[in-house]
Amino acid sequence: MSAEATNPEAHPEARPELRRRGRTRLDLRRLGRAALLGPTSRDRLPDAIGHVAEAHRAHHPDADLSLLRRAYLLAETSHRGQMRKSGEPYITHPLAVTLILAELGAETTTLTASLLHDTVEDTEVTLDQVRAEFGDEVCFIVDGVTKVEKIDYGAAAEPETFRKMLVATGNDVRVMSIKLADRLHNMRTLGVMRPEKQARIAKVTRDVLIPLAERLGVQALKTELEDLVFAILHPEEYESTRALIAAHAGERDPLPAIADSVRAVLRDAGIAAEVQVRPRHFVSVHRIARTRGELRGSDFGRILVLVGENADCYGVLGELHTCFTPVVSEFKDFIATPKFNLYQSLHTAVATPEGYVAEVIVRTRQMHRVAEAGVVALGNPYATATPDAAADADEERVDPTRPGWLSRLLDWQQSAPDPDTFWSVLRAELAQDREITVFRADGGTLGLPAGASCIDAAYAQHGEAAHGCIGARVNGRLTSLSSPLSDGDTVQLLLAQDASSGPAAEWLDHARTPAARIAISSWLESHPDRAMSTTSAARAPLSVIGARGGGGNAVADLPDATVRLAGCCTPVPPDAVAGFLVRGGAVTVHRIHCAAVAQMRAVGRTSVAVHWRATADCRVTLLAESFGRPHLLADLTEAIAREGVEVVSATVEPPVEQRVRHSYTLQLPDAAGLPALMRAMRDVPGVYDVRRA
Repeated sequence: MSAEATNPEAHPEARPELRRRGRTRLDLRRLGRAALLGPTSRDRLPDAIGHVAEAHRAHHPDADLSLLRRAYLLAETSHRGQMRKSGEPYITHPLAVTLILAELGAETTTLTASLLHDTVEDTEVTLDQVRAEFGDEVCFIVDGVTKVEKIDYGAAAEPETFRKMLVATGNDVRVMSIKLADRLHNMRTLGVMRPEKQARIAKVTRDVLIPLAERLGVQALKTELEDLVFAILHPEEYESTRALIAAHAGERDPLPAIADSVRAVLRDAGIAAEVQVRPRHFVSVHRIARTRGELRGSDFGRILVLVGENADCYGVLGELHTCFTPVVSEFKDFIATPKFNLYQSLHTAVATPEGYVAEVIVRTRQMHRVAEAGVVALGNPYATATPDAAADADEERVDPTRPGWLSRLLDWQQSAPDPDTFWSVLRAELAQDREITVFRADGGTLGLPAGASCIDAAYAQHGEAAHGCIGARVNGRLTSLSSPLSDGDTVQLLLAQDASSGPAAEWLDHARTPAARIAISSWLESHPDRAMSTTSAARAPLSVIGARGGGGNAVADLPDATVRLAGCCTPVPPDAVAGFLVRGGAVTVHRIHCAAVAQMRAVGRTSVAVHWRATADCRVTLLAESFGRPHLLADLTEAIAREGVEVVSATVEPPVEQRVRHSYTLQLPDAAGLPALMRAMRDVPGVYDVRRA
């Protein structure tokens, strides 16, 4: 804010985004002179905010500009006499920030707060004055953008300021919109700062502000911030990229001719569309050059096709893929599956007869507005359909545009009181630029960063109760907590009943979200005696003792043959079975759907007909999965005994993540009682799965 100011011509070549749109450059010196003239009559707007009013009316023709007039007069009066380091009156800074937001389509409340965003921090104006003059919403936004006092927080002032802004953003995304525009103007005018201060500000912009702009979908700000940071932190690479773009400017650009061909194709197809050539910004050209090596003329830009309706997007795609040669690997449908930052478009690439490959983006005009301005384009999140629907002043402010990543951030920051921890974890969280959605067993959803594991899902759903998580089912199958999740997975988390359960140190190796890592670390620090891994003992090989020694009730249609029930599937009456002749003249009996049946047939084993005797008794091997607790084995064997079943053998494996696996070979007096037996075992407290081996 007030600390950054100066040379309005700094890095002009780093702003191709503004040049190609033909946007009028804000004349800070002219505005400074206008600002010094002081208030104007009540009948007209001050000349200094003419640019803002014009840009605002372009998006909101019916906007009431009287609020902006009053906000400007208060800002100009309170900042009068303050100068930026470049020599302009300080009022030029809030004016420039407000113009940036007005061009993005921000509504009047945002622009009002933007004009006032430095008054409480840098002048004698108080929040109570702002509230009395402009209302609670403007006051809330101004307070959210105001820095904390360095005299109170010392070196922690910067991280605590960002924490304050993020918490406020969780209630109103317009807070961060103003902060991003504020940083953009400061980056544009950073030239008179000392090189070391330029680098420090640029690094914070790169690590925090640019990822936030990306996540909030404000691409117009994000791309220019990237170029300005690129020029400061990587001057040599920036200069080589600038030279590359300058050299291309002197060559024939094939993209306008390709755009003409696209227009002709769509005109013949009867699709009303606007076709533009969009030059890449500096960082984009640099990335493409690193990926592809030598660049061709069509690599310096992309073709943008704007249409009216969603269905037209797919109509354009069909025409392009019919009339040009599509590059299949480049097709992405962000309309059917939008990005987590609201972005929607169709991306494709087509090859021309001349051998050029042009990237094409297809979107509606509304999608384009959101792609450029992100949350700024959503307007006032508190606008109500009727006056009666206005929210109560004491009611918690809930922003319907709040994305999942922001909710996660707000949750974990409460558990990170240390500013250094908050600052480092915030940067790590923002570095994760992809998000997945997984479905909970109860029908809800969880938004998680790409690469998240079941551990992350457990803490996202259950908070500190996830300390007792011992396993998970992903898409119906049991899996370990360390298993990574994919977009669209369904996850059911299994919690231990023992309240003293806690996480293992190894969980930190698989936790990706700050909420999970902070919670696990805190628990381990408070339980040093249990911080050692509880899973250091290797799991013993599963020892399933099946009825391999006899055929039970199975009879083979082969005289004098020894019949054995296969241990891999342990068939019992009335299972459909198949028999195969194996070495030694024995017949092995498998369930008909056992995987070994196909293998036996593949290797040419002789098939032997098998049937069950009339007697009802049988032998079967069951596997039980349970939470670890005292007396569990005794309770299980008692439940088996109550069903009148004999335990032939039992094996219990060492606990892993508080999960215990048992195997029982049982002699049943009647095969028909097997379902009731399995239900009785599942009813034992702590047992969550029983199945046949």
